[in-house]
Amino acid sequence: MIAQNELKPPLPRRKRKRIGRGLGSGHGRYSGRGMKGQKARSGGGVAPYFEGGQTPLTKRLPQKRGFKNMFREVYQVVNVGSLNRFEGEVNPQLLFTAGLISDLKKKVKILGEGELEKKLTVKVHEFSAKACAKIESPGGEVIRLDAKKTDRTT
Repeated sequence: MIAQNELKPPLPRRKRKRIGRGLGSGHGRYSGRGMKGQKARSGGGVAPYFEGGQTPLTKRLPQKRGFKNMFREVYQVVNVGSLNRFEGEVNPQLLFTAGLISDLKKKVKILGEGELEKKLTVKVHEFSAKACAKIESPGGEVIRLDAKKTDRTT
């Protein structure tokens, strides 16, 4: 058992550096700032973004190019070829359970890549023209969910 007078802190403690307290302290006269100059003055020094006089990064980058459309609609895309695994009716819930889309809150768009061999009723938010043609050719039906735009099913 250790005696109470033998206890030591877990790490050695270094004494605080006391600057400007005379020559005997080892940090007197110039107080660790060297001799004269911008960095020796109180409040002196350059800004963190200063690059020695070369054109700063903030000025080298292109400014205000283009814009970001806050009304942009983000669709999760599914190709027609992936719909062959379904029977009868296809909706976003079925696509989600099959793992073809990752979020039920985002809109779904069917694109025309691949071939469709079945007659399906597809109910999603948007279709490409090619996808409409491929779904309707075997006798399938295209239904737009919450269609606010002009109806382009024909």
